[in-house]
Amino acid sequence: MNLLTRRSFLEKFSTLTAGGLLATTARTSRAAAPQSTPRIPFPTAPRDRIAVASYPFRAYINAPNNRDRDPKLPGMDLTQFPSEVVTKFGVNNIEPLSEHFLNTDPDYLHTFRQALQKANVRVVNIPTDIRQSFYDTDPANRRQAIDATKKWIDVAVQLGSPGVRPHIASTPNSAPDVQRAAASVSEVATYAAQKNIVVTLENDDPASEDAFFLVKVIDAVNHPYLRSLPDFANSMLTGDAESNYRAVQAMFARAYNISHVKDGEVDDRGKQFKVDLRRTFEIAKSANYRGYFSIEFDAPNDPYAPTTKLIEQTLSYLS
Repeated sequence: MNLLTRRSFLEKFSTLTAGGLLATTARTSRAAAPQSTPRIPFPTAPRDRIAVASYPFRAYINAPNNRDRDPKLPGMDLTQFPSEVVTKFGVNNIEPLSEHFLNTDPDYLHTFRQALQKANVRVVNIPTDIRQSFYDTDPANRRQAIDATKKWIDVAVQLGSPGVRPHIASTPNSAPDVQRAAASVSEVATYAAQKNIVVTLENDDPASEDAFFLVKVIDAVNHPYLRSLPDFANSMLTGDAESNYRAVQAMFARAYNISHVKDGEVDDRGKQFKVDLRRTFEIAKSANYRGYFSIEFDAPNDPYAPTTKLIEQTLSYLS
């Protein structure tokens, strides 16, 4: 996912807080974490491990918060997306973006559940667009980020999704801060654990969600319900291919239920970055990753044919 990314690389590397403070956060988080681990049964058949994200189809989806809708293209409500994925791609798992929901009212969620059941489709993760930052210096803003994520955890429960991915927004008043971010997401993870929902952090925004910053946050919290979401290509936007593979390796070492498959990324200037799919799938295999692979083609082109190609490639690497 790269919804709010590519804005700046100035904050790419976070400044770590003092070791003593970080250790205190880690000890507190471990004490608060439940002893049990997530209870999510994963399929083993290659096709059953594949999902299709709604993000690549953002130009088609009608929703009040979808800023990427292209009125020149035919539109669909998110409730139509499950049957579209089955019909066009033969896949029965989806990953709907929070901005693509018409709303989160009970009636709409009920309609969405019915559409999922009718198409025999499962939601495997909900990426959310949280505007406030988990590491903001203002406690009120951090509270808003925490509460907004809890709301989407409740939505995940209603839709039967095993996970949510909150976006860690940047903030003008602070560089990425491990201690504050860890304290915030620790509360989120504790809440999610009560509902058996896994919270994942994605290497999405190179400024506020650098993979190595996220790894430090996840390790500081040390909670079984806080995991990573490895995106195959987002870290390639730094321009350093080997750094991207190290980032993906670090993320898969902490992953559990969801990852994003793409063969490249495009920055704000239109420069394309390609990744080695075989090498990336080998990293996932070496990490003994058992979760879902969500197809998330991300380039300014028609997403249908590239999504089909990525599904075929994923099936070949998983078979």
